[in-house]
Amino acid sequence: MNERPVAMITGAAGGIGGETAVRFAERGYDCVLLALPSDELEPVTSRIEQAGGQFLSCLGDLTDLKYAQSAVEQCMAIWGRIDVLVNNAAWREITTMRKIELASWEKTLRVCLTAPAFLSRWCAEQMEPQGRGVIINVSSIQSQMAAGISPAYVAAKGALDSLTYELATLYGPAGIRVLSINPGAIDTAMGKDIAVDQQQTTADKIRQASEEMIPLRRWAHPREIARSIVMLASDDASYLTGTSITVDGGWKQQCSPYPIKHLQLPDEFPAE
Repeated sequence: MNERPVAMITGAAGGIGGETAVRFAERGYDCVLLALPSDELEPVTSRIEQAGGQFLSCLGDLTDLKYAQSAVEQCMAIWGRIDVLVNNAAWREITTMRKIELASWEKTLRVCLTAPAFLSRWCAEQMEPQGRGVIINVSSIQSQMAAGISPAYVAAKGALDSLTYELATLYGPAGIRVLSINPGAIDTAMGKDIAVDQQQTTADKIRQASEEMIPLRRWAHPREIARSIVMLASDDASYLTGTSITVDGGWKQQCSPYPIKHLQLPDEFPAE
């Protein structure tokens, strides 16, 4: 068995996934990286090596559960352990329930809910004999805040939070903690893909509108979410399980944009 702990991260070539993998490597973990086939994983693997970690790249599509199961099997064959699973990969289409196609609906649920569910099962089968492990599901504040423009994604994230509570109840006696983290607006490729017409001016307006709802007045950098994930996986969070942690700059808990506050109380809420 590998002496170093092992973290498995899906969506590892993306902003949050890549930063999370690097952060785990900096903490002494080796990493199993699940990602779509592309060259985008290379900067992540280079940073893992610079941090002194080893990595196993498993390229494929999470709509194929045989690929996901194979990644677990490869990890066990090489390192003999899995200590942390981070279900981070996601897919969505900006559309409404009026227009969404069945194929889009099913792909979203497959990537955002079904793959995390079965990866959790297969990893937990390896964690239970170890007597410990952590599963972290990357959800979203959209599990509780809908915009009407991404029905499958919102449904999947709500279900992912509920799955978190179910798995925490099931696996807790075996020493496995299960948590979900609910980010808000993150400066990633998915976060920027918010304009249906793909016009930059439209995307800029949408981003500005969201920042006007965030008390910290900015989107998060992926490394900020990665830090939270790694902290939740550590012994510093040893009594946290079966809950969702919101990391959104305060967005979810406030009800009016800052330009409106400025109109009401200009001295207390400056225009900029």
